Amino acid sequence: MGTPITRQEKHRAIRSLLSEDAIWAEGENCYNCLPPELREKYNTADSTDASSHGYDPNAKALLERCSSGWVLDCGAGSRSDFLGNVVNFEIVAYPSTDVLGVAEELPFKDNSFDGVLSLDVLEHVKDPFKAAREIARVLKPGGQLYCVVPFLQPYHGFPHHYYNMTYQGLGNLFEGHLKIDRHVLLTSGLPIWSLTWILKRWHEGLPESTKQEFLDMRVADLIGEPGSYLGMPFVAMLPDALNAELASTTGIMASKALV
Repeated sequence: MGTPITRQEKHRAIRSLLSEDAIWAEGENCYNCLPPELREKYNTADSTDASSHGYDPNAKALLERCSSGWVLDCGAGSRSDFLGNVVNFEIVAYPSTDVLGVAEELPFKDNSFDGVLSLDVLEHVKDPFKAAREIARVLKPGGQLYCVVPFLQPYHGFPHHYYNMTYQGLGNLFEGHLKIDRHVLLTSGLPIWSLTWILKRWHEGLPESTKQEFLDMRVADLIGEPGSYLGMPFVAMLPDALNAELASTTGIMASKALV
């Protein structure tokens, strides 16, 4: 495949990857494969609060290996780099978006991509098992997936956040579809990122009268029996919204409609 050198040439080349029955509308630089019925089915919503992080070393290595073929960036966010062989797939029409759609119903032909990137996306997908099957479907035999998801991270919605996963849970998504070659632990995924994220958000959510007391606590003050802290101001005065964002567990009560 010759690498397109302009956005317009790239757009024309992407057309050959799309399933004919999936195309809904074609814009100047973006194929809209996200009709209202799909938006409703998967509860999608536009958001300007998108990831714009650069590619990490593992992603860059995959892009280099697949430089002569197509790569699907599945849930690309807003990308600042223009790469002629990377299809930026999103539910929001950012300036860098090439194709609009949902991961559960990818609008691409079978065996279309030499590589797929799914970076901090599947936690926001309503049906990650279906999305995993779709990723495997569009990946060529011998192709490679690089996928990253959160484990111990607070709630963060773009605009929805459905699932966090253990490394075993992530592997289970693709079981029977792809061979897991190895699990990856990134520097940007070490426990310190979760610890500082939680503590910063906790501090930000406290009333001014309690913030300094919280900051003055030592690590030794925070590793006791959890129940012993329940009446302390830094726990009791945290708003419900922050308690939900940083919660250790979550639960529901549900009922079945009468026939």
